Amino acid sequence: MAVFDAPYFALFLIIAIGFMIGRIRIRGVSLDVSAVIFVALLFGHFGIVIPPEFQDVGLVLFIFTIGLQAGPGFFQSFRSTGASLISVALLLVTLAAGVTAFTAWLFNIEVDMAVGLFTGALTSTPGLAAAIDSTGSPITSIGYGVAYPFGVIGVILFIKILPRILNAGMDEAEKSIKRKLLEIYPEVNSSHFVVENENIIGRTIGDLKIRSMTAANISRVLSGGKAVTPSPGTILHKGDLIRAVGTREALEKVQFLIGSPTNRQIPLGEDYEIYSILVTNRKVINKTIGELNLFSNYNATITRIRRSGIDIVPSETSHIRFGDKLLIASNRECMQTVAKIFGNQEKKLSDTDMFPIAAGIVLGILAGRIEISFSENLVFSPGLAGGVLIVALVLGNLGKTGPLVWSMSAAANQLLRQLGLLFFLAAIGTYAGSHIVDTFQNQGINLIFAGILITLLPMIITAFIAHKYLKINLLSLFGAITGSMTSTPGLAAIEPMTASNAPQIAYATVYPVAMVLLIIFVQILSVF
Repeated sequence: MAVFDAPYFALFLIIAIGFMIGRIRIRGVSLDVSAVIFVALLFGHFGIVIPPEFQDVGLVLFIFTIGLQAGPGFFQSFRSTGASLISVALLLVTLAAGVTAFTAWLFNIEVDMAVGLFTGALTSTPGLAAAIDSTGSPITSIGYGVAYPFGVIGVILFIKILPRILNAGMDEAEKSIKRKLLEIYPEVNSSHFVVENENIIGRTIGDLKIRSMTAANISRVLSGGKAVTPSPGTILHKGDLIRAVGTREALEKVQFLIGSPTNRQIPLGEDYEIYSILVTNRKVINKTIGELNLFSNYNATITRIRRSGIDIVPSETSHIRFGDKLLIASNRECMQTVAKIFGNQEKKLSDTDMFPIAAGIVLGILAGRIEISFSENLVFSPGLAGGVLIVALVLGNLGKTGPLVWSMSAAANQLLRQLGLLFFLAAIGTYAGSHIVDTFQNQGINLIFAGILITLLPMIITAFIAHKYLKINLLSLFGAITGSMTSTPGLAAIEPMTASNAPQIAYATVYPVAMVLLIIFVQILSVF
């Protein structure tokens, strides 16, 4: 049909059919968005191939938005769990190289072909480039083409059945992640205390430095029967009531400093307001609460920060991020001014400035072209995906550079990510589908079987060891395995399985390490 000559028609038809099939559930299992790649394989088999430009555009959008979202949590995750996640990459890639060497010996496969199988089974285009440079042989590309289709499909299917293989529940994995988050960001509570400590009676809140001493915030004071918004000059009298907001540990310190807790409540005063304010003003992004000096200037106290679904206890050194929801206590007169300082315009949150996105992707593409030479025969380049991912992680962590805000709203991030993902899956699927039958017919069952072994065995062994002995959470294991396999489609398969961003953070942690390891093993395998 002539209509299929228009690639955009085929692209969106593949996506539409893929979504319909992806919603079908069999025994509780569905392909979700990853069904798109299976539809694309079928289209590719019948000669309908989406131009590779769509694949590259989709890849950079998907990887860039992943990096932006994961950036703020990536560096903290790297410090806390980086060693265990990197050990997953080291184990998996080493096993893949070992299985490659074993199958090459078992099936009498030429070294140049085996190196191609290795890079194809791990779906690594930068690895293929390094392999071709190392071997100088055209059959390396053939090996890549033989192993690549199952490398794509195998990771997706493995991710879908991994919870059943390990007999691990998704609900328990999500609860475990939440418990760890609570260790990093303890639950925020509020309590009332009676001023009893003789050492603080008659002194001001400013003199006592309650926030720095306890890490709690005083949001309300009842003195002489009147509820007031606290200021640095508020004097504490014996029998006054204060309301403090903070973690359990912080509130225990308040009790020690102030006096006994009480069930009495402080009523809201006539001019007192507690307001949820949205950060949309670029001028305050990346500034600390101490720099804004709200307490001294406006008698306003930020009692908690809501960020990415987590309540954070604010301190003087807490940085403000775009899209934060701040719970602020202040008098009515000052609240309007405070709201203007932070923006509080939901429309601005939904507006997406495309310049930082385009500029960030350009920087990522340029970074991907950088070559680092370790020796005459060992040259490392992060490639398109690696360069974009690394730049996005850095920019996501920075949040803002001068007037440029790198953050975007969750809705905008999700939309661009989904669009990029669908373009990538459709294009890569049709390309693989156009070669899959020829591969089976012409390359022989031994090569195909070798590619399947190189893809599956390392994932199975690594998943078992990581879950059983390293005690890595299932969601983080998802990201670590797909990152170690350098499999963007595999990461895509995780998206609809959980609302947690733990897989994305693990993927971002492991992916650059896996690329370096893969290129090193390409050099090693080429020697034998």
